[in-house]
Amino acid sequence: MKHYFTVLRKYASVEGRASRAEYWNFLLFNYIVSFILAIIEARVHTHFIVITYAVAMFLPGLAVGMRRMHDLGKYGIYALIPVYSHLLACFPGSKGANAYNFHPQR
Repeated sequence: MKHYFTVLRKYASVEGRASRAEYWNFLLFNYIVSFILAIIEARVHTHFIVITYAVAMFLPGLAVGMRRMHDLGKYGIYALIPVYSHLLACFPGSKGANAYNFHPQR
């Protein structure tokens, strides 16, 4: 949950790097919230709750994805390639400083 709020605080920042924990915990929390909202949506017969949440999380999700790519020493634009970026995000980041910043705190 700590990582989720860290990502929200940096919602539009593509500067720096994001750790694997920050990236994956943010995604996991988003999936859980989306699932819960989908259940609520099905009960109240509406279609805007999950869509509203997804739109609200688009920018923070893109930003953390770009920062995760930076941690790997890649260009942030790779975050726009869904399967490839998720596979890359599984690998540990580069040790020490790279072109994007120092190694993020774990």
